[in-house]
Amino acid sequence: MKTLDLKNSPCGQLVPTDENQLAFVPHPPPREVQLSSSSIYLLDQASRAVATLAGVGETLPNPHLLIRPFVNREAVLSSKIEGTQATVSDVYLFEASGGRREGGDVREVANYIRALELGVASLEKLPLSVRMANEVHARLLQGVRGEDKMPGQLRTRQVWIGDRTTPIQESRFIPPPASFVRDLLYDWEQFVNADLEMPPLVQCALMHYQFEAIHPYLDGNGRIGRLLITLFLCAKDVLPTPLLYLSAYFERDGGDEYRDELLKVSCTGDWEGWIRYFLRGVAEQARDALVRSRRVRQLQERYRDRLQEQRASGNVFRLLDELFFNPFMTAPRARQKLGLTYAGARGVLNRLTNIGIVEYVSGAWPRLYVARELLTVIEAPVAAEDDDRVRPR
Repeated sequence: MKTLDLKNSPCGQLVPTDENQLAFVPHPPPREVQLSSSSIYLLDQASRAVATLAGVGETLPNPHLLIRPFVNREAVLSSKIEGTQATVSDVYLFEASGGRREGGDVREVANYIRALELGVASLEKLPLSVRMANEVHARLLQGVRGEDKMPGQLRTRQVWIGDRTTPIQESRFIPPPASFVRDLLYDWEQFVNADLEMPPLVQCALMHYQFEAIHPYLDGNGRIGRLLITLFLCAKDVLPTPLLYLSAYFERDGGDEYRDELLKVSCTGDWEGWIRYFLRGVAEQARDALVRSRRVRQLQERYRDRLQEQRASGNVFRLLDELFFNPFMTAPRARQKLGLTYAGARGVLNRLTNIGIVEYVSGAWPRLYVARELLTVIEAPVAAEDDDRVRPR
C-alpha cells in the first residue's frame, strides 16, 4: 500500500490493522461542495441528459421490455470489472433455458440482475439503507463464488484491494478495519437520505465514493456500489425507471481509470476531480441509453407494422413483446408465456420465423430461436453520429 499517498489525506486518516498495516478510514463525505464554472457546466450537461432519459422512461407504454436489455448489459459490464467473462448473449441464453445453460460466470451475472430487481422493488417500501444493501448483497452472492463470504452481512475481518493473489503488504488500498464499518455506514445512510442543498448527481457521486472507500463486505463491494448508483437516482426521483448505468463507462479501460479516480480522492481530497469524472460518465451513458432505447423502440415498431401487414394473431404479437424481454426463445418457454399447447407455441414461433423476426439456432435442444437483429441492436456500440442526435444543446 502506498502509505505516503494517504498519510496526509484531508478526507481520512490511517489507522493500524491487526496485520501491522495501515488502513484508510474516510471522514464523512462533505455536505457542501463548491464547484468551478467548468464543473457546473458538466453538471448541467449531465442533468439535462438524465432529464431527457427520464422523460423517455415516463412515456414508455411497457417499460420493462426496454429496461431489461439495459439491466442485462449493466450486469455483464459491472461483473466484468470484477473479472467475469460472461456476455449479454450468455445471460439471455441462461434465462431462456431456465438456468440450465451455463458458461463462464453467467450465474454471477444473473445474480446481479436479481439483486438489482430486488433493490428496485425494495424502494417501494424501504429507503436506501444499510438494510437494503445487505438484502441486495445476499441476493448477489447466493449460490455463486463468494457465497462463503458472509452474504448479506457486514464484514468482520480486514479486506484489501488487489487481485485475488495480492498479499495485504502489496495491496493498492486497505479499507477501514471491520470495527469501523458499522459507524461509517451509519453516517453513509444518513448522508444518502439527507435533504441537502446539493444537486442529486453530485450527492450520488459522493455516495458512491464513500461506499467504495468503506468496502463493507468481504466480497461484492464494487458490484453493490455500482448498483447503488441506479438505486439512488431512482430513490431521489431523478429517474422514474432504472435506465441509467455507469459500468460501461467505468469498465472502458478495464476499470483502471475508475479505480485511479477513487484512490485519488482518498489521497488528495480532490472531490471536484472525482465529481467531474462521475458527471462525464453520467452524461455519456445517459446519451448512450437514449440512443439504445430509440433503436429498440424503432425496431419494435417496425416489427409490429410487419406483423400487422401479415395479419398476425394476438399470440404472435404477445410473443414479439417477450422477445424484447429476451431475444432467445424456446417452444417450452413460448408455451408457458402464451398458455398454449406445445404445438400451438411451435406454430407461433414458426410464424415469427417465416416473417423473418426470429431464426432457428441449429444444434440446440430444446429447439432454440433468436431475434438476431434485436440482439445486435442491444449489443452494438453507439456511434458518434447517433450520440450527437440526442446530445443536449
